Amino acid sequence: MFKRFTPTYVASNVYEIEIDKFLKLNIKCILCDLDNTLDAYYQKTPSKEAIEFNNKLKENGIELILTSNNTKSRVQKYAEMLGVKYSYTCKKPLIGKVKKLIKSLNYSKSDYLIIGDQVFTDILFANRLKIKSILCDNLVSKDQFFTKINKFFDKYVRRYLKKHNKLTNWREI
Repeated sequence: MFKRFTPTYVASNVYEIEIDKFLKLNIKCILCDLDNTLDAYYQKTPSKEAIEFNNKLKENGIELILTSNNTKSRVQKYAEMLGVKYSYTCKKPLIGKVKKLIKSLNYSKSDYLIIGDQVFTDILFANRLKIKSILCDNLVSKDQFFTKINKFFDKYVRRYLKKHNKLTNWREI
């Protein structure tokens, strides 16, 4: 049962991951969650870290695309300021909307990596799409109401995966 909630790799946060690890995996496109992965949900504009991260990816030929369950107004404004493509109200872990996005791009499945902070949305979503994933910890402890419910159960799944040595650190790439 826990296999579908098992990420390919884990990291403390997206910003600690070295770009050369993405290159080693031949990643050409990162589908990244926004809230509590790239920035806090209350952060209206891209942080300095998010801008630097995106710039490093671009310099290395890797495209960043935001895939968020949040609203169009939240995701569109942030993505446009960051200068990246986006998909809003994705309804992760449902794959329909993002599957259409993936089909419209010129990448193969092995070129993608999904980064997110939730087991029940981001990692289940990645595994349903059969795409590599990195599960991050929250950037900040404050969460939106609905996310708090997911995170309550999330901690038990993470604890199980850790206890059974199912979590591989990104440094092992």
